[in-house]
Amino acid sequence: MDRVKLIQQHLVTAQSRQKIYVDRRVCDISFSIGERVFLKGSPTKGVMRLGKKGKINPRFINPYEVFEKYREVAYKLALPPRISFVHHMFHVSMLKRYRHDDSYLIQWDSVSLDQDLSF
Repeated sequence: MDRVKLIQQHLVTAQSRQKIYVDRRVCDISFSIGERVFLKGSPTKGVMRLGKKGKINPRFINPYEVFEKYREVAYKLALPPRISFVHHMFHVSMLKRYRHDDSYLIQWDSVSLDQDLSF
């Protein structure tokens, strides 16, 4: 009986250690209705992909609007008709927050082009 209790104690110690590692990585993510989110392109290898295939497959694809929230971990997205073959409900792990930033866009009126199309 002493060995069984010792083994149980070691199991509890190992479980609590693993729980600490998991709790460090877990963060509560939630989105509101109307917010825009990126959708993960391919969750795992060999699974149906959205868009391009192979090495140039984007990790996340276009931002889509959150249409409805289902419980705490699932969201319904407003998807375009071209990818209507995909189910519209996604787990929170498949989504990434979209932050709109116009700083990377080039203002065309500030760029002057030469005759040979160089600037």
